[in-house]
Amino acid sequence: MTKFIFITGGVVSSLGKGLSSAALGALLQARGYSVRLRKLDPYLNVDPGTMSPYQHGEVYVTNDGAETDLDLGHYERFTGVPARRSDSVTAGKIYSSVISKERRGDYLGGTVQVIPHVTDAIKEAITSDLQNTDFALIEIGGTVGDIEGLPFFEAIRQIGYELGRNKVMFVHLTLLPYIPAAGELKTKPTQHSVKELRGIGIQPDLLLCRSDRLIPEGERKKIAQFCNVPHERVIPALDVESIYEVPISYHEQGFDIEVLKHFKINNNKNPDFSAWKNIVKRARQPEGNVNIGIVGKYTGLQDAYKSLSEALVHGGLANNVSVNLKWIDADIFETDNAIQILESVHGILVPGGFGERGAEGKISAVTFARTKRIPYFGICLGMQLAVIETARNMAGIKQASSSEFGPCQHPVIGLLTEWQASGKIEQRSSKDNLGGTMRLGSYDAVLDPDSKASKIYKEKTISERHRHRYEVNINYRNQLIEAGLKFSGFSPDGELPEIIERSDHPWFIGVQFHPELKSKPFDPHPLFSSFIEAAVDQSRLV
Repeated sequence: MTKFIFITGGVVSSLGKGLSSAALGALLQARGYSVRLRKLDPYLNVDPGTMSPYQHGEVYVTNDGAETDLDLGHYERFTGVPARRSDSVTAGKIYSSVISKERRGDYLGGTVQVIPHVTDAIKEAITSDLQNTDFALIEIGGTVGDIEGLPFFEAIRQIGYELGRNKVMFVHLTLLPYIPAAGELKTKPTQHSVKELRGIGIQPDLLLCRSDRLIPEGERKKIAQFCNVPHERVIPALDVESIYEVPISYHEQGFDIEVLKHFKINNNKNPDFSAWKNIVKRARQPEGNVNIGIVGKYTGLQDAYKSLSEALVHGGLANNVSVNLKWIDADIFETDNAIQILESVHGILVPGGFGERGAEGKISAVTFARTKRIPYFGICLGMQLAVIETARNMAGIKQASSSEFGPCQHPVIGLLTEWQASGKIEQRSSKDNLGGTMRLGSYDAVLDPDSKASKIYKEKTISERHRHRYEVNINYRNQLIEAGLKFSGFSPDGELPEIIERSDHPWFIGVQFHPELKSKPFDPHPLFSSFIEAAVDQSRLV
């Protein structure tokens, strides 16, 4: 039977519950156990698909087309277990489900209440779809005491009561702030957080204490005594240089050992951390470095491009170099001489995004990369803008643009209204809900065997994750080809361009999908590995 580990947080948000969950998953895998990781988000949005990146950060897309929290990206990168739609649970989904049942009369005229109806729906979401799973790690978003999170805390309290403590463990992540004036770490915030948690009926079995310095034994004993937790289960969660050091750091502090002790599991097997040690070694001892300019719209919040930045790091690991990311707001290219900022980079990447703001600046970056022969990587919108740049500057279609930006004479990028999915035709219109007009999830693409993309992938057919509602207008295909653009990947029916490249350039590739979502530190995505390799070659020329 699956054992459940619930990870909650206190004191402040953004302490790293997602990374802690992912690291614990990796530790349990290293000991031979199967894991699934899930995120419970108390916000009322059904999913983060329509939320601003400045509100929520990156939207992580699963193979089955769910728009989810960025923490699911951490889960996949650390464990390699593909996340599913069922691994992302929001209050919006729960309440929508309960209200739909009420409208259908499923509750037989009874009064619908938070307890038991909402909490039962949460419990069902937690425990379903877990076949052949040894451990389910469930992260609850937000902090203990948040009013919107109370039904989720009540649901996990009930699961703990129903299944018993030999099947359920509660891990609580807190902050130990250092007060310079006092010259000491303060345990009181942790004590108050645990008191709040116990007030709603949950006694934590283990405390993860975030700190920027070593925690004295006296402070650990104090926390243990006041929080009713064994001393050895007050685990320091110390700051590290790279997030990929977290699993090893947690193991050294005994995190995985104490988890197994809680479940009375005797596992004397030495865990295999060789892959993680190799990753850390490469990160700490690079043989060189490259500068990558990311020209985007949301560069003020790097969490908006979390998977992207990690995939570039993975590309660096594959080439044994350090990747220095230079975040550049596309709007600045509207000022004179701002393009000179790109003179110091060895590769230019334009990521996905929505809306017209910053589009012209990104197109300027594409032109710079093409004319200066600097490696260029366009992802989703970055590919579309590369097509527009070719149409305007190489094919002579001066009014070329995207219908996403408004009515235009030559929409070389148009609204996607029909495509094939699992053998069926999917249709959308501009009047559908925003979340319903997307092409979401994994789709196959067939590669041209004579293309650079094919040589990089070493495959004839690939599967990648999508999140977009506009596509290259195939009616302009011949004009774009004559202008030097090569269509090197198409949907299996040959209707939707998936990859473009230029054969007259050292490395110029655009993809309609989001390859960063499938990259992992121990399995870097081939496009990012190749892009960084090209950037390394570029660095040797300057």
